[in-house]
Amino acid sequence: TNLTHTIAGIDRYRKASFIMTRFTAQILGLATSIALCVPLSAEVIPVPDTVVAQKIEGAKPRNVVFILSDDHRYDAMSFMGHPFAKTPHMDAMATSGVHLKNAFVTTSLCSPSRASILTGLYTFRHRVIDNQRSVPEGTLFFPQYLQQAGYTTGFIGKWHMGAGNDNPRPGFDYWFSFKGQGQYYPPNEKYTINDNGKRVPQDGYITTLLTQHAVKFLERQTDREKPFFLYLSHKAVHGPFTPEPKYKGTLADIPFKLPASSTLLKNNLRNRPRWLLDQRNGWHGMDFPLHSGSSVEALYKSYCEALRSVDDSIGAVKQQLKKMGIYDDTLIIYMGDNGYMFGEHGLIDKRVAYETSSRVPLLMQCPAMIREGTVVDQVVANIDIAPTIMEAMGLKKPLHMDGESFLPLTQGTLIPWREYFLYVYYWEQNYPHTPTHFSIRGNQYKYTTYYGLWDTDELFDIQADPMEQNNLIYKPDYAQTKQQMQDRLYAMMAELGGMEIPLNPPRGRQQNKRLRNRGGVKAADFPEALIVDEPLRKELK
Repeated sequence: TNLTHTIAGIDRYRKASFIMTRFTAQILGLATSIALCVPLSAEVIPVPDTVVAQKIEGAKPRNVVFILSDDHRYDAMSFMGHPFAKTPHMDAMATSGVHLKNAFVTTSLCSPSRASILTGLYTFRHRVIDNQRSVPEGTLFFPQYLQQAGYTTGFIGKWHMGAGNDNPRPGFDYWFSFKGQGQYYPPNEKYTINDNGKRVPQDGYITTLLTQHAVKFLERQTDREKPFFLYLSHKAVHGPFTPEPKYKGTLADIPFKLPASSTLLKNNLRNRPRWLLDQRNGWHGMDFPLHSGSSVEALYKSYCEALRSVDDSIGAVKQQLKKMGIYDDTLIIYMGDNGYMFGEHGLIDKRVAYETSSRVPLLMQCPAMIREGTVVDQVVANIDIAPTIMEAMGLKKPLHMDGESFLPLTQGTLIPWREYFLYVYYWEQNYPHTPTHFSIRGNQYKYTTYYGLWDTDELFDIQADPMEQNNLIYKPDYAQTKQQMQDRLYAMMAELGGMEIPLNPPRGRQQNKRLRNRGGVKAADFPEALIVDEPLRKELK
């Protein structure tokens, strides 16, 4: 099938390359990744019917705590120089561990990203393409491998894949979760959460409640011979941004400045996509955000105030591990499920391939394994989380997974790594403003094609233009670069099994309104490069 298209030889090739690279680095002090340029042609390995966990010989399994937040953009942390985000515990993780500064998600949307984290697969393979669907039957989650290896597993928080129920999912010995997005505070007295199969009331603010249950789970891990994995999945900082009372309003008086890319373009001389300019006045645009009258400043500050509680959660987990005497030997990972825009490109929210949407925070620490103050420059992704955690816990990566373990990178080991990163997003009828698009990001250039639209694609030099404002796609000097990036994009899609667009019947309401008094009646101008002054053909022959 089209979805079984190439990676069979990738694992064999990479394993050989890893051995070669480590040997070369040790003997000659050099790193080699020449083999990354060798064409790969094989079959995509399908997801197996059964779980078979394979241990890495001689490996010491680590306990792992994976903390995921919702909608946390990559730069909203104090140590990144953010003007008003306050994140002392995240800052401490970066200081005492590793900051993976170029972490991305393969689809910037809650459920697809979370499915990629749990499966190690691209969106077109796990087929969770929106926030309205359950995970397809036969999907395997990496905690199932941990379970089979005899480890204890727990899930606490937002699952979101399949909004209709919060029943325990495969792979977890302990389960504490809620339906869909959940609520910051219980909406009524009858509202309940699933506590390992039992209905219990939500007792207070959700971030604090999830943290309390995470600490209790850790307290129960008394068998030092049995490794554990805890997945703490926060609702925060998803909208509506609702800070704890102690943090609400604390950022109100701090100066705020909109990003430079939020400037309204009154014409289209920059050759930006029409859909982008039109979306500015819509559900995910800064002129009509979520169809409200709220300002970007008010939304952003509430968001960062709510983030304070997520940061507190990290601190509470670290404190409990210290209390148990296992802090130095436990791997803690903190990550956001996707980025978020606050005025960049005139937008709010995520979904798009632009950097502020697709790039996420990713921090790791384990004093016994990772040197403090480490920074990893390579591009890592959500599909790499499963293989990384499995390696840390002494298990081999299943061959069907698309991602790779970046654990060696955090330890300063030179290994072959991806030169290009693939991004996909599939159109949702609920939010019709953002089209299906596919993007490929290299070290210097980033090419994005918008599928099925009479509009412009985009090519950016992300080194010279990190804010993605200067579309180079019509400049003659970049014609060859554009063609090379386009060819590489479709070659990667074919190799990885992504040449079919997964479809689902529409579900949910359409958020398709525009605000009249902010230019809502007229659509944006066509890109200047598509406009001509004279007929291109004098007559038809």
